[in-house]
Amino acid sequence: MRARGASGAAASLWSSIFLLTALLWTTPTVYAKNGPTIVAKNFENPPNNLNYFKGSNVVLFQEAYGNTIWRSTDGGATWSKADGIEHDKAAALVMHEYDPKRAYVLTRGNLHWKTDDQGETWKTFFTDAYTSNSIDTIGRWMSFHADDHDKILFTGMDCPFPDLCEEVVMYTKNNFEDDAKFLRGRTQGCWWAKSSPLFTTGDDEKDKQRILCIVRGGIFSPQEDNRLLISDNFFSAEGADGVVQEYEPDLNGNGAIQGIVKLVEVKKFLLVAVTSRNTAEMALFVTGDTVKWHRAVFPRDHPILESSYTVLESTNYSIQIDVRTSKRLSNPMGTLLTSNSNGTYFTRNAEHTNRNLESFVDFEKVSNIQGIFLVNQVDNWKEVEEGKADKKIKTRITFDDGRTFESVKTGDEEIHLHSVTEMNNVGPVFSSPAPGLVMGNGNHGSHLKGYWESHLYISDDAGRTWIEGPKGPHKYEFGDQGSILLAVKDSEEADVKNIKYSLDHGKNWETAELPEGLSISPWTLLTTQDSTSLKFLLTARKGSRASPTGFYVISIDFEGLHENTCKDNDMEDWFARVDDDGNASCVMGHTQKYHRRKKDAMCFIKQEFKDPAPESSPCDCTKADFECDFNFVQDGDECKPAGPIQAPEGACKGDNPDEKFLGSSGWRLIPGNVCKRTGGDQKDKQKEWSCSDAKSSPNAPGSNKIEHVQFPFDGDFDRFDKHYLERGDLDSEDGETIIARPYKMVARAAGDVFVTHDHGKNWTKAKLPGDEGIYAIITHPYVKDMAFLLTREKKVFYTVDRGRHFDYFEPRDEPDTSLNRVPLAFHPDRPDWLIWHGKKCRSKGDCYLEASLSTDRGDSWETIKRNVIKCEFTGSSAYKFRNNTQILCLARAREDNEDNNPSQLLYSDEFPKYKMSVALENVIDFATMAEFIVVATENKTEGTLNALASMNGRDYAPAHFPFNFQVPHTNAYTVLDSSTHAVNLFVVTEEEENHRYGSILKSNSNGTSYVLSIAGVNSDKSYYVDFEKMLGLEGVVVVNTVENKGSDSEPKKLTTRISHNDGAEWGFLPPPGRDLDGKEFSCSSKNGDESCALHIHGYTERADHGKTYSSESAVGIMFGVGNVGPILGDPKDADTFMTADAGLSWKMVKKGSWTWSFGDQGSIVVLAQRNTRSRSISYSLDRGETWNDYNFSDSEVVITDITTLRSGSSRNFLLWGHQGDKLFTVNIDFSGLASEPCKDDEDREKSDYELWSPQHPLQPNGCLFGHRNQYLRKKKDRKCYNSYKLQHLYNVENCECTRQDFECDYNFEMDNHGHCGLVEGLQPLDPEQVCKDKPDEIEYYEPSGFRRIPLTTCKGGFEADKVLQAHPCPGHEEEFEKARGISGVGLFFAIVLPFGFASLAGWWVYRNWQSKFGQIRLGEQSAFNSDSPWVKYPVVAVSAVVAVIGAMPLLIGSLWRSVSSSVDRFRGARDSGGRYDWLRGSQRRYTTRDSFARGRGDYAIVDEDEGELLGDDSDDEV
Repeated sequence: MRARGASGAAASLWSSIFLLTALLWTTPTVYAKNGPTIVAKNFENPPNNLNYFKGSNVVLFQEAYGNTIWRSTDGGATWSKADGIEHDKAAALVMHEYDPKRAYVLTRGNLHWKTDDQGETWKTFFTDAYTSNSIDTIGRWMSFHADDHDKILFTGMDCPFPDLCEEVVMYTKNNFEDDAKFLRGRTQGCWWAKSSPLFTTGDDEKDKQRILCIVRGGIFSPQEDNRLLISDNFFSAEGADGVVQEYEPDLNGNGAIQGIVKLVEVKKFLLVAVTSRNTAEMALFVTGDTVKWHRAVFPRDHPILESSYTVLESTNYSIQIDVRTSKRLSNPMGTLLTSNSNGTYFTRNAEHTNRNLESFVDFEKVSNIQGIFLVNQVDNWKEVEEGKADKKIKTRITFDDGRTFESVKTGDEEIHLHSVTEMNNVGPVFSSPAPGLVMGNGNHGSHLKGYWESHLYISDDAGRTWIEGPKGPHKYEFGDQGSILLAVKDSEEADVKNIKYSLDHGKNWETAELPEGLSISPWTLLTTQDSTSLKFLLTARKGSRASPTGFYVISIDFEGLHENTCKDNDMEDWFARVDDDGNASCVMGHTQKYHRRKKDAMCFIKQEFKDPAPESSPCDCTKADFECDFNFVQDGDECKPAGPIQAPEGACKGDNPDEKFLGSSGWRLIPGNVCKRTGGDQKDKQKEWSCSDAKSSPNAPGSNKIEHVQFPFDGDFDRFDKHYLERGDLDSEDGETIIARPYKMVARAAGDVFVTHDHGKNWTKAKLPGDEGIYAIITHPYVKDMAFLLTREKKVFYTVDRGRHFDYFEPRDEPDTSLNRVPLAFHPDRPDWLIWHGKKCRSKGDCYLEASLSTDRGDSWETIKRNVIKCEFTGSSAYKFRNNTQILCLARAREDNEDNNPSQLLYSDEFPKYKMSVALENVIDFATMAEFIVVATENKTEGTLNALASMNGRDYAPAHFPFNFQVPHTNAYTVLDSSTHAVNLFVVTEEEENHRYGSILKSNSNGTSYVLSIAGVNSDKSYYVDFEKMLGLEGVVVVNTVENKGSDSEPKKLTTRISHNDGAEWGFLPPPGRDLDGKEFSCSSKNGDESCALHIHGYTERADHGKTYSSESAVGIMFGVGNVGPILGDPKDADTFMTADAGLSWKMVKKGSWTWSFGDQGSIVVLAQRNTRSRSISYSLDRGETWNDYNFSDSEVVITDITTLRSGSSRNFLLWGHQGDKLFTVNIDFSGLASEPCKDDEDREKSDYELWSPQHPLQPNGCLFGHRNQYLRKKKDRKCYNSYKLQHLYNVENCECTRQDFECDYNFEMDNHGHCGLVEGLQPLDPEQVCKDKPDEIEYYEPSGFRRIPLTTCKGGFEADKVLQAHPCPGHEEEFEKARGISGVGLFFAIVLPFGFASLAGWWVYRNWQSKFGQIRLGEQSAFNSDSPWVKYPVVAVSAVVAVIGAMPLLIGSLWRSVSSSVDRFRGARDSGGRYDWLRGSQRRYTTRDSFARGRGDYAIVDEDEGELLGDDSDDEV
């Protein structure tokens, strides 16, 4: 039995071995398949935004139109709808940038979904704010912390009115486990400082929660007002004072800078792009820790222009940027620049790089290998610049980080590859993490051909050598660390039936058919981010690319294709960079070696989700491992100082300039470089310097003299056409440029165009590329670098660099020079976007205007509309409620010139193919002013002129004018300066030509409801109006009114009025007490009144309408020419007056009429007598306290004008004049009077600057529009100059509301006591309308007669519009009751406390009646007996009643403030950005004006008996 048993055991063993062998032989993992497994899944809508969860085969995507979220757990072989999501509400899929298990599905509302387990389960989260739909925000709704994955910023929006939304940012510290909290409002993006794993502030605590935000100046503010703010506690208040913890970093060493437009994270750097007014040039500021910032310095011939630079994929030790340098925008080219290791100095790497119109650049690094990248360059760049040829593009590659470049070759023949500007797939173009493997579509030959003519090329040595692969263009991907190369032929039609793959680095290719005869047009091909997977995803279309009929997601799986997993003998060591001899070469002080599969090995690596890691070996240090140290610049083989040498601490403390110290050699080892130092001296060895090298040379001592230079102009001319091209605040170029042309008025003859770059000291003739005559010069209204010189032909000369170079473009048609209208229109944000109005003629005398659009500064044109009157860009980045590309046109309804062809207002938001839609019929004209579009239409039946207003450019609401204010006949409106969030509309009420005047109506914040601001305002024949705002201050307005309104037989009698609250209340100008000789005037008044005031000549009497009373740079200073008396006198008898406190007090400064100009930001004021023979000017350095004369000529000449930079920042002035029949200019330079720059200090005693606040004459607390502004002004006694642009507005403090923050509501009028009463027979506006306009509002108030002034920012206090009963908005009744409910405790105090206080007050009155209440004793006691019961008890009772009545409003107000403070729209709302106060004052100023719709007919005179709805002209109101 044992033997048998033994024999049985042996048999059993062999049976087991046989069975195991058979099993091994038949298991799928043993045999290689004939090809990959391919599974196709059909979808109705395009599969958009495919995303792998990193380190897994789980994939999510969203259907582009159906919104459905799909999930696959097996790399795309099978799909199911994500469970737990309402797919019809899904608006966007967002993957967590750093957490491989998290994703988010955003809705358009404030309730969204998130997953923490790669989409297996989903749950909701609440952001409070709705998802932003701003074009600029799409795709960047969420910002993730690189270390703490629970910390997320969410960008949403708040919409106080329909279509009027502003960006807000919410935050979470626990991945939205709790509701999101409010971070900050009015943002243009917020970022964690720790947005990149490589970036650090250098402080672990700050890394955890430091946030940077770009904050807009206001809801209607331009980008130039944007600020960068930093907070370390989520913009919360640190203390009980409620002050929010936020600060502006010192970017340039002179304090904070405005104009922040972008923030970009690049490896270990943060870059901030800054723009400024007047220029397209931008500045880039770089930081490595958010504490120390410096401006990036570029080669002087490569300025950074808006929309012309691209931050490229950079290294850990430098930043790479491509800057557009070509003149021809239709064929853009650039220069590749690389920074030193701290991002300070940039040097050229490659010229003439290929760019496209979207600012993409043909540049890409080979993944994971330092020092190798490919660029495409334009070979025939000269011909392209001249517009004579299309680009001929060559591909070049560098292996030494851009120091040298070489051709890309297969054998001895060059190849050229399609790159980033022609993206035909997702992800990197050429390479992946697969070590050394590179693929690309291209061709042999001298230059790159079209994409459809290309073939696939492959390199397995990081681009050094290439082989040709399959014919035709392909989508391609890398798998299994390069073991698999997959390619799918690209086609515009659905004719692709197979895929190709290579297992030997592209040497041989196999074909696999798509299942079931499927025929597709490929869309994208992708795999896992690390290219380690054996699975791929192909998305494709059914039907053609242009007209798809369905969509596929196709899974391609190579699992099991080979029988073995790679072993050590299947692998090789591959060096990333080798020299010509094949030896490993060094970059950043080390070599890179990868362990990768041999190309002919029959195996797969099968290490999914494990990135191939390089092995590094240090190299000996060489010259290439060093760079110029900070504040040194490379000059050939040397690094030379660019500024003072930094001395070590303790050195150079004395005054001995010859003292020595050891400092930088000028070189330093590149940070991050790991080279091995060998024996001997290194380039960064310290060297000896003198202390004289360490100290900046003192400023040249001022000459203490004013200097002048005269320049004569030849020719028989009598005037100048002059235009300043003022550089921006951040412009790197020096100089003060003017373009001028002498001309003769009567003969209409003009001379040559001259240019000066030194403010008139030297003039040269402009070198124009043609000899066509110039009939007009136009400067770009938004970018002062640019000017356009119009000819009468199809040619326009222009300059983009302030007259240094000129080019030209050719519009389709010549301009219509008979029209008094500029043929060009300009976009506020896109300097190269132009609209041209050209004259086309069907036959002689039958002509019309055609509007054409160019987005490349005239290189190409597209028709917008025929038979137009005018077209304008109305889109702007300042107005989020309006499409940024919007165009409005006024055009004829039909394409003929018949008299009965009415005009239409049309708009289009459909860039780039503008399809115009009709907005309004029977339109007379339209005007844009600030955020408003105001339109005048004609009622043909009634013959009246109607006004309408819009903010979004699509929807127009009729303007509701005050009672009895009708315009019976078509005539004219004038839209005045409307920079304070309200339209100021002038309506003529007396049409008699020599006695014309009208009323100024002021709108609410959306331009639809108007009240009368002031009547009888003077107008001239052209409908220009005596209306002017004081520049640099809010709400200060000066007008001239006609006092003899009813008298047509005598000349106008004008008086000057001033308002300090944007037209709500008006007063007279207070006259000075004495004249220049110390004599009293013929009348006197403390504040100005009807019998005596200062009156000044206004806008309608100016020879130059560009001249203003004031300047933005000279805050609070205003000049005027006029007289003291009851009315404005003759200009010939006028004297010159000024105020330095915004019109509260005035003084006479010169006898006679003088013209003025402001310099050095208000520190220098220059006066000149105009059109009077003179040889001197007068100037003041202390805001008009004292005046000095300066002789600029030996003989008397006639000065016609004095000018300087409009910003008032220059210390140079230019006199324009003539001596006999010869024109000349005189430059007057005040620079010698001060050599030291002014310095600001927190200690105001030490500072060269003072803080000044404007006052309101009726508000002693200094509050204006609900806040108290403090402005920075140079002290009058300081002898220094302003070396940088001052941010004049230094501080803003909100105030409690008072009566002055409110104006009369629609259909209400102000009585003589300042109260607003309803006009008899009229009804107030529907108060419930606020609920319709603001769906989130929970309540509305019965009309009180008051409404908030749009500019005010006041909080609490006396809110005149909320004094009557409140009612719930429909649908918000429960919230209303909850908000206004009062607890039992509150009710107890509300009842008991007033009576308790009343009793105490009554007893106190009783006890103190006789002795304490100020009896008037005239030497005897009163006979009144306070102890009499007929007196005592009534007094107690009356006192109690009075006390209760007096206490109740205080009590109710206190209770209401307590309740209402808890009803914030967003949790944690705070002031200074904490509350959603969307109508805060904008700091933008507009000084333009427009008049339109000038026809015939008469206006009805406004019935003065109806009263003025915003103020009365009586003395009682002043």
